[in-house]
Amino acid sequence: MAVMPLFLLVAGSAAVAGLARRTPVPAPLLLVTAGLAASYIPGIPDYTLDPHIVLPLLLPPLLHTAALDSSYLGLRANLRPVALLSVGYVLFATFVVGYAAYLVIPGLPLTAALVLGAVVAPPDAVAATAIARKLGLPHRITTILQGESLFNDATAITAYKVLVAVALGAGASWGDGIKQFAIASVGGIGVGLLLMVPLHWLRVRLRESALLENTLSLLIPFVAYAAAEQLHASGVLAVVVVGLYLGHRSWQVDFETRLQEDAVWKMVSFILESAVFALIGLQLPVVVRGLGEFSGAQALGYAAVLFAVVVLSRFVWVFPGTYLPRLLSARIRAREPDTKWTAPVVIGWAGMRGVVSLAIAFSIPAAVPGGASFPARNLVLFLTFTTVIATLVVQGLTLPPLIRALKLPRPDAQAETLAEAQAQNEASRAAEECLEERLQDPRNALPGPLADRLRNVLERRRNSVWERLGAANEFTGESADETYRRLARDMIEAERRVFVRLRDDGRIDDEMLRTLLRRLDLEEATAYREGAS
Repeated sequence: MAVMPLFLLVAGSAAVAGLARRTPVPAPLLLVTAGLAASYIPGIPDYTLDPHIVLPLLLPPLLHTAALDSSYLGLRANLRPVALLSVGYVLFATFVVGYAAYLVIPGLPLTAALVLGAVVAPPDAVAATAIARKLGLPHRITTILQGESLFNDATAITAYKVLVAVALGAGASWGDGIKQFAIASVGGIGVGLLLMVPLHWLRVRLRESALLENTLSLLIPFVAYAAAEQLHASGVLAVVVVGLYLGHRSWQVDFETRLQEDAVWKMVSFILESAVFALIGLQLPVVVRGLGEFSGAQALGYAAVLFAVVVLSRFVWVFPGTYLPRLLSARIRAREPDTKWTAPVVIGWAGMRGVVSLAIAFSIPAAVPGGASFPARNLVLFLTFTTVIATLVVQGLTLPPLIRALKLPRPDAQAETLAEAQAQNEASRAAEECLEERLQDPRNALPGPLADRLRNVLERRRNSVWERLGAANEFTGESADETYRRLARDMIEAERRVFVRLRDDGRIDDEMLRTLLRRLDLEEATAYREGAS
């Protein structure tokens, strides 16, 4: 892709995503709509999805960001439902949707239909999890949706590769396909397990240089993906395993690295997610031009049937997957809370498809051995596109009102604040003991005011969370903690203006200004983060 079209894509998608934050419409939907509209503007370049770019260059960083932000302990606690969705459901949808396409579309070979099933099988839960967090869904549902989005792409891509090999007749039988699927899955996890410890060790050893650590952080998902793919294993699983481990151990790296890494990956994720959803909309002219022998009415009829099968098949899987294990296992009933019917309804409806499906579809080979065209390849592209758009628009627009109508229990903010305050209190006691013990050592002698400042900082941190539970200010509605942080930022801003004035008057130089501003920035970050949730 040329530089100018790439610049237009990134700049335009970032602008639309920023606009979406000021509207009630979820960003993915607004981006797709903007892409659809832009695709018909004269002079807009052709943005054809290249799977050789999307899969190895866009997918690893997106997966890595999601894995870093995921809870390893939460995923482990919900391993069964996550596995049922990310592996079981994807394989189930592959065969159900594929067989439905085989029955509905005349002349479509079963192998090609199953390839279509694998392409549209994996939900892209980026939009779903964003909505879940925005509307305050129970943590367990959010964790399950997030866990599904981490692992389902690996299942779908591996199933796709196996089914394409069968469709091309490349010496592959169904038995060979199952064996290849197992090797790719186990191999991907194995590569991730082999890489995660040395990569974390290297990050910790680079403690003196946050820039080096974050450069390594940007390279890690690509290294994990490429290493696994070179061994014909699942690069997706390798990236996810490494990301989960590094996220779980992030407390062991330097504080400056964590601050930079958080900012860097948020920016990368924002840009890539915005561009990815805009790219979906921009594919319309490409897929419509390729319909060829199929009329528009025919193709739209097939698309409507396929969309219905995709939506219904998820509910057919989710409800038994939710209740059958509880029915069959007393251990599960004793260990897990009762699940109301509203939870599987939300999970079932949160099955939007995304750019991974389109990227896989565009990677379908144009011809089979012998030179003949791959059966109905252009129709498969069109049906993938319409399924992605329909699920994003229909399910994406209706998911927020559905969640509100079902009145799912929201997380108890007061209970969470109380738990946070108790944890902070316990940690502060340990820090207080550490401080008093260190002050007994003559090598750590401090003037009284400086020692008291350390004690005051500790006391401030201990009290900040409890203050959020207190009464609100009758004039501003803020808690005492919020007022404290606002006033602290106002004071810092006053200092910042003075430093800039002193630089402009020539009393300090730019280098000293940057040093002083950095110190204030760190203090402002501390004031903002303390007590923030």
